[in-house]
Amino acid sequence: MPVFEYKGVTTSGRSTRGVLDADTARGARARLRRDGIFLTELSEARARSESRADGPRWRLPSFQRISGMDLSLLTRQAATLVGSGIPLVEGLAALTEQVENPRLKSVISRVRDRVNQGASFADALAQANAFPELYVSMVRAGEAGGALEQVLERLAEYLESQVRLRNKVSSILIYPAVMLVFAMVVVGTLVTVVLPQITELLVSLNQPLPFYTRWIIALANFARDGWWAIGLVVVALAVGFRAAVRTARGRALYDRAQLGMPVLGRVVRLLAIARFTRTLSTLLAGGLPIVRALATSGDVTGNTVLKQAIDAARESITEGASVATPLRASGEFPPLVTHMIEVGERSGELEAMLGKVADTYEEQVETTVTRLTALLEPFLILIMVGIVVVIILATLVPLLQVTSSLS
Repeated sequence: MPVFEYKGVTTSGRSTRGVLDADTARGARARLRRDGIFLTELSEARARSESRADGPRWRLPSFQRISGMDLSLLTRQAATLVGSGIPLVEGLAALTEQVENPRLKSVISRVRDRVNQGASFADALAQANAFPELYVSMVRAGEAGGALEQVLERLAEYLESQVRLRNKVSSILIYPAVMLVFAMVVVGTLVTVVLPQITELLVSLNQPLPFYTRWIIALANFARDGWWAIGLVVVALAVGFRAAVRTARGRALYDRAQLGMPVLGRVVRLLAIARFTRTLSTLLAGGLPIVRALATSGDVTGNTVLKQAIDAARESITEGASVATPLRASGEFPPLVTHMIEVGERSGELEAMLGKVADTYEEQVETTVTRLTALLEPFLILIMVGIVVVIILATLVPLLQVTSSLS
């Protein structure tokens, strides 16, 4: 459906602008007239962006991703507007003007139109198919309890904490990733460009070569001549792995293998538990029943093994038992987590205890990843230096042997 940008004047004489989706420009004008907006300018969003003086913009709004930062900023602004006493429809119109992401701007415009037609805020968000289930569930609970402002503030804090955690981990991993790419480029250049030139010299000497030199030469020839076969194998393995992980059994095996890895398994477990406890704490603070909150929190862990343990806890709750007992029985959650949950259940402060657990584990994730990358950097350097030394020795030793024989 086309997206139109408009400028106009409201019945009160205030200038306004925004975007909306409609089948035709005529339909857009009719909808704006019903909303009490007198148009001064209307243009299709894509056509307008292409005709600007600074040249064409190659971003397609319909395919642009809504990032966590965009969503957290939107939620924070929505909480401020709702807390100021502004009617929801007017607040959504103001958000439409403030949002910079083209896709999010279009989504908010559609949400505003549905709310203006009588739908609830949560139903309009659900129909937009752009907001996670956690987001919609909390907004629905906030509307039902008359605490939409507080729920939006908690949502904004939750989204901001997730963005901060993701950014910390990403920033820590950037340097090792650059080092790995650099090492691969250096080794690839040696094997495919430098080594073949030295190989021609060694072969022209008509001298017997050591076995390791012959192996290095064979590997270099294979990499230079069969790079397309290597690429096809890598692509086939990647496609096969992706297809296997999409199945229920394959995903379960992959998730269990992740948790069982010697060092990275701990990071995966810490990160999943931090997500689970932070999400559950946020949902409970937003007024959701614990059974429904557990169902949503299990999905955000990203690990089917932990999700099965959380589902068992949810079933235990429906039978009148506690949350901590099935989590402890699963053996997938550390004693600290189950103990804190148990204390929170007994004291009636489960939300606060979960928040403390989330803070602790998010800090542990950052510390663990920092230590791992600190160890990974010299390890990558040693691997690169080792490969270079092997290549140099494989070519230098035969040359020295020839030189000594000639002398």
